[in-house]
Amino acid sequence: MTAGSTLTNGTTAEHELAALQREHGRPLFALLLRLCDGDRQRAEDLVQETLVRAWQHPEALRAEDFDSVRPWLMTVARRLAIDARRARQARPPEVGDAVLENARVISDHAERAAAMLDVREAVKTLTPQHREVLVLVYFQGASVAEAATTLGIPPGTVKSRAYYALRALRRVLPGYATDLR
Repeated sequence: MTAGSTLTNGTTAEHELAALQREHGRPLFALLLRLCDGDRQRAEDLVQETLVRAWQHPEALRAEDFDSVRPWLMTVARRLAIDARRARQARPPEVGDAVLENARVISDHAERAAAMLDVREAVKTLTPQHREVLVLVYFQGASVAEAATTLGIPPGTVKSRAYYALRALRRVLPGYATDLR
């Protein structure tokens, strides 16, 4: 439809829509702004959608049953706002790029599980004495003194076995060397 043209097939001419916008645009926008919780862009979109509905239903605008088309426009606008709110609630919330940039990165559980399996296999390659010390000190959180008492060996031996056990693990797990320091 070109500017200023009037169609004879039952649709409203553009100049009539412009008059509707001038006459009822502000009250429609005010209503929709409240219904959209202050979101100006969404309210503007719904005003335009309301006017599109008026363009699609010229018979409602020319009805002799009421003095003003404003109640009809307000009802259409309110229903559009309700439908838009329901549609937003039915799908996951939208996030902007700024939110994604600041989002906390959660480590991948698959990588952690694979690393645990690698470490378990590497620990199996240790001698039983080294494995006992490593399990007590690093996996069960025992102190050197507690490990020495549990194993019945001097604390210095616990320290040296832990040192050599970690050194052996570094050789077996070269990709994890920074984690074992």
